[in-house]
Order: sequence, then structure tokens, then C-alpha cells
Amino acid sequence: MITRKMSIEEVVRNYPETIATFERHGLGCLGCQAALFENIEQGAEIHGIDVEALVKDLNKEVEKHR
Repeated sequence: MITRKMSIEEVVRNYPETIATFERHGLGCLGCQAALFENIEQGAEIHGIDVEALVKDLNKEVEKHR
């Protein structure tokens, strides 16, 4: 299960199918240096993204690919 405290890099590394979900929510800077250190909550806050909706959609995406 993906949580808001997980690093963006960790999620993308373990669940590459989530890249499109991050991009749909407006978090398209997955290749930037900040993505290596920021958690989902921090990235969402900086970009004005609803973290609850993002985490929910990320988990839906992972569940689809199981």
C-alpha cells in the first residue's frame, strides 16, 4: 500500500505503472532531483495537489496491475 509518507522515487521504482497517475495529478517532475528526496505529501503540497486523491489513485493503479 502506498502512503503519503513514501518517497516519490520509491513509489516509481517499485511501481512504475504509477508514473502516468503522478502526471495526471500534475506531478510530472519525476526525473527531478527533488523527487529523490521528497515524499508524496511534500511533492503534492509544493504543487498544490490533493494528496488524498493522489494516494487513492496511486493505490488503485497498483491494484489494477496485481
